[in-house]
Order: sequence, then C-alpha cells, then structure tokens
Amino acid sequence: MNSDKTFTTGLTRRGFCATGLTSLVALSACSSTDKALEPLSPKVMADLQRQNLKVGAPLFVRVFKEENQMEVWLQQAYGPHVLFRTYEICSRSGVLGPKYKEGDRQAPEGFYMVSQRQMNPKSQYYLSFNLGFPNAFDKSLGRTGTHLMVHGGCRSAGCYAITDDHIKELFSLAREAFLYGQKEFPVHAFPFRMSEQNLLRYAGHPHEPYWRDLKVGYDYFEQTRQPPTVGVKQQRYVFLPHNINVPPEFEVQQASADPLAPQLIRGWRAGEWK
Repeated sequence: MNSDKTFTTGLTRRGFCATGLTSLVALSACSSTDKALEPLSPKVMADLQRQNLKVGAPLFVRVFKEENQMEVWLQQAYGPHVLFRTYEICSRSGVLGPKYKEGDRQAPEGFYMVSQRQMNPKSQYYLSFNLGFPNAFDKSLGRTGTHLMVHGGCRSAGCYAITDDHIKELFSLAREAFLYGQKEFPVHAFPFRMSEQNLLRYAGHPHEPYWRDLKVGYDYFEQTRQPPTVGVKQQRYVFLPHNINVPPEFEVQQASADPLAPQLIRGWRAGEWK
C-alpha cells in the first residue's frame, strides 16, 4: 500500500498548505476537503505561542500502554522538549509486552523512527502513520509484523488508536515538522511509565529484563528532555547521547545491513516501501 507516496511527493515538490509557509503555497489555495493538508487550528497556534514554541518545532512522541496515554513533545528553539499534548489511547489490543510475530495482536514496545514515507494521508482509519515495526532491533530477533500504525478511528488490531481529531492534530504537527527540516521523528513505546516503583510491581515478570533495557532510554529523556540516539548492537538497544557524532560502527546502510550488525534505529528511506 503506497498511499504514503502521495504525501511524500506533495511535500517534496510543493510543500503543504501549511501555516507559516505562505512562500510555498498560499493558504487560499488549500483544499478544504483534504484533511491531511489543513492548516494548524487556531487553538494549536495559540497553544504554540503560549508555550514559546514555533510552527514546525521538532516532534517527539511517547506511548504508555498501561496508562493508555500518548504524549506529544515539541522542542523549543535549540532547547529542551516540552510537553505539548497528552492524548488518550482509546483502543489498543494485546497485553503488556513486546510484539513477536505477525498476527499476535500485540502493539509494539520499543524505539521507532517515523519518516515522511511512513505517513498515510489515505488511511481507512482517517489518518495514520506507520511505526516502522519491525525496526533493526526487532529484525535482529526475528520478530515479524506489518502495518503497525498510530491511527484514528478508535479501533485497533495491534496498533495504537486515538480519536480522529487527535490524529488530525498530530498528523499536522508532524507535517509542519517535516516541512521545517525534521527528517524523522522518534516514537518511544513503553509498557507503562518506567519508574522504579512501577518496575518493582512487575519484579520477576518474564519481560522485566527487556523493560529494564527500555528504562535506560526512558531515563535519558527524563533527565535531559532530549531523545537519545538509539541503536542496536548484539541484539540489545544502545542509547547514545543526542549531541555527539555517531560512532562509525553504527553508520551502515539499513536496507542491506546484516541484521546482527550494529546499526541505528531509522525511519524508512527511499525505496523502502514496506
């Protein structure tokens, strides 16, 4: 399903009818019927101004299964990320724990990146974007699955579903971030808020070692308000400071890499239609 090509092609050739981008295309030319191209709402614009955020601010998303919450963070100019929205996840399937294989109805847990090519403006669930499962870590463990999405419609079979209004807002924030230069945005999906107290509730759980690995990435953001650079090495997540050059061993081409080779978690690139 290549409906995301329409999104990427439009973005590359002309840009969207996007607030703050009148040099690309006049707002009066916007299609009032295309929900993927609608300008940011007056409420979003007012909330951006109130939090000292710019249109097109870099985007970061966190998901918490047990709490059924999805957080949207935006970065202040050359500064930390601030919490902009918290959406209710109105539907998800499965239980706490990672996704293993196609058809297990599990929603993924882990660290994912979303590029323009993963955005789907023609979704049957109003609007959606693909999480990028399986990522390099999942592939190193032989995990399988397709079309694991964040979407509207409040129905789910292994995805994270929010309301149509919320996916429309999130989609527009992502669109603006891409237009202003963000190449891909991180989505970190956790079983619950990764406090030590919460982990103690699950002491001895089969997934506890994996969840403690996830907590390292969670803690980095909690301490710095910057998402770490995430890679995979020897079938485990590796968390690198966001502001350093990536070690050469991680600079491999994902599409042709040995699944066990060290590599970064990346969004889809050109030619990687999943």
